[in-house]
Amino acid sequence: MSDTAHTFTDGIDSVAAPTRVRDYIDLLKPRVMSLVVFTGWIGLVIAPAHVHPFKAALAVLAIALGSGAAGAINMWYERDLDALMARTRNRPLPAGRVAPDDALGLGVLLSIFSVLLMAVSANLVAAALLAAAILFYVFIYTIWLKRRTPQNIVIGGAAGAFPPMIGWAAATGDVSAVGVALFLLVFLWTPPHFWALALYRSDDYRRAGVPMMPVVAGARETKRQMVIYTLLLLPVALAPTLLGAVGWFYGSVALVLSLGFIRHALVVWRTADDETGFGAARRMFRYSLVYLAVLFAALPVDLVVHRIAG
Repeated sequence: MSDTAHTFTDGIDSVAAPTRVRDYIDLLKPRVMSLVVFTGWIGLVIAPAHVHPFKAALAVLAIALGSGAAGAINMWYERDLDALMARTRNRPLPAGRVAPDDALGLGVLLSIFSVLLMAVSANLVAAALLAAAILFYVFIYTIWLKRRTPQNIVIGGAAGAFPPMIGWAAATGDVSAVGVALFLLVFLWTPPHFWALALYRSDDYRRAGVPMMPVVAGARETKRQMVIYTLLLLPVALAPTLLGAVGWFYGSVALVLSLGFIRHALVVWRTADDETGFGAARRMFRYSLVYLAVLFAALPVDLVVHRIAG
């Protein structure tokens, strides 16, 4: 091969390689992973146990890899649905940039490695919870529920609720009432969060044949359920304070944010099922992201405030 040809192919490789790496990163659902890592890290930080920073970092890495592994297997299984939806049709698998077998292999290998890493860096309880979260997301949510029932998000949301409990267990070696409360916080947050998205993306889900609540039960029933879940979320959001894990700085933040979440749900419930209503649903979806992020951030801040005040 001539020098010119070598230069030409080297140029192609230099351009293609970053794209390929980016595609594999996309398989891990980095946006979802960032939330999972954040809530898992918070669970570890607020636990009443000292963990060496290096071991803590490895435990958080295990949570991140486990989340990415589940995301890759989910994308492998749902590549046919993703090809039908405007929101997902440009993902690496439906767009043909990554082979299905490569995505599945990556997901399986990362699943095994993440659980083993958690067992070595933390303990068997945290490793078992991480394995349960991966298996639940893949087999219960992705394979069993997603295409069969409008309750897919309600039940399947348990998978995304595991990380703070895993973080707590990584630090303490057990699952306490506070760990369960953090699990329930994410679990009850998930349905109104996703249903807000589903309200203004219902055409996508209908086209793909996914039985999301707005598609099966209609917008009105979905909005009613969203109000119910935001009301149930209020006492659960306050549970870390009521259980004595944190003080009333967090409790005050949780109260204000939860009332705001309820207000958004009521606004969505009262708006018409048209573009105006979809705008309200978009605002609620965005608020739900801020809600969970600020709520979890307030947990370690409360401990710092308590130490300063004490």
